[in-house]
Amino acid sequence: MERARITNAFQLGLTGGLGVLVAIALGAAISQSITILTYVGIALFIALGMDPIVRSLVRWRLPRPLAVIIVILGFLGLVALLLWAIIPTAVSEAGKLINRIPTIANNVISNDLVASWDAQLGGNISHAADNFLAFVTNADNWPELLGGVLQVGIGVLSGVVGFIIVVILSIYFMASLESMKDYLAKLTSASKRERFRKLTDQVALSVGRWVMGQSSVAALHATVLFAFLTIMGSQFALLLSLSAFILALIPLVGPASAGVVVVGVSYLSGAPYALWVLVYYLIYLQVEAYLISPRVMKKAVSIPASIVVIAALLGGTLGGVLGALIAIPVAASVLLIIREVWMPLQQLR
Repeated sequence: MERARITNAFQLGLTGGLGVLVAIALGAAISQSITILTYVGIALFIALGMDPIVRSLVRWRLPRPLAVIIVILGFLGLVALLLWAIIPTAVSEAGKLINRIPTIANNVISNDLVASWDAQLGGNISHAADNFLAFVTNADNWPELLGGVLQVGIGVLSGVVGFIIVVILSIYFMASLESMKDYLAKLTSASKRERFRKLTDQVALSVGRWVMGQSSVAALHATVLFAFLTIMGSQFALLLSLSAFILALIPLVGPASAGVVVVGVSYLSGAPYALWVLVYYLIYLQVEAYLISPRVMKKAVSIPASIVVIAALLGGTLGGVLGALIAIPVAASVLLIIREVWMPLQQLR
């Protein structure tokens, strides 16, 4: 009996050790493939965001293959416009902003509060700023600042390859979204297949509407900001508007973060209209928070505001920016499943 106990203990330890090794191997595999999984997730969200447009075209009695082709051509046209007109101009404005780094640093140092701190520290802040400017304004130091010439080249190449992969995957997902749903439905029993198919349609539509709604709010944010900055004569109107669009995609904190960036750049670059930018954002954020966003999101995903806040906070804590982006549609999908599956089951008990 004692020998049997030792054998069982050995088997238990061996099994546990193998389980730990398998878990470590799976974790390493997931961490190494996280970039590809991110590409797949972004492409799937883009495809689901385009799906409501395809459904609208189908309701206008267009065949679904033709509707998908129209949406894909529109998507490729948007990508071409981004690469041909928007990105080069934004890069040019970014170069102008980099050239104004010395002016921005001088504006920061000349601030009354920073100047008082510098006086108390014996000029250490101004000395550190001068050394920083001397290093940054020397173009020979830029590759070192970014990790070396090879690392910069790899980063640029990875970004280009990632962009191409996302575009290709998005087109593939848009074209094969219905077949993917049918394949998933075949994994369930025949008696529940039709109900499962309807549920996946509702979940996909809910996620797609949220993506379209959030993108529409962010696009309106960027468009109105671009018009305002252009009227004010800003040299960085397109760059700041593009940055605001990307930040505004993040739920809850995105629009406010965009406001901080735009106001900060306008003020530190010495723009005479910086105060007007601050006033503009104080007004626009209230309009967006209380008028625009609730109306759009009410049609997109009908979930309580408290759930939106909790989901965004949990998603941001667990998964960063990407987690905050997907948290709200995931919460909407969970609520939909609870309403359509769990609640009816409770009524039968």
